[in-house]
Parts: sequence; structure tokens; C-alpha cells
Amino acid sequence: MRGVKKSDLPTKICLVCGRPFTWRKKWEKVWDEVKFCSDHCRQNKKIIDLKSRYS
Repeated sequence: MRGVKKSDLPTKICLVCGRPFTWRKKWEKVWDEVKFCSDHCRQNKKIIDLKSRYS
């Protein structure tokens, strides 16, 4: 992914907060498995269960 503009990087939507986040070099090998935008959201992933129960 070298030489790619930041605006052209792939993005995903965080499952907890719903905000978009972009590809990072440290996620290069596991991008398909990344679900959360930050450690804070990853630690609060139980919120997803509560949202799915009440929707």
C-alpha cells in the first residue's frame, strides 16, 4: 500500500461508536479482522450485545 494517498485508503465503520476509521499500517496483515477503531471501543464491545438485544 505504499504510495497511496490517505484519502484513498480503505475505511470501515466501528461496531461500537459507529464512526468511520481508515486503514493503518499496523493493521496491514489483519485488516479483515479489524472491527473497532480504538482500544477504548474494543474494551467496550459489550455495548454491541446490548444494542443488538434492544433493536
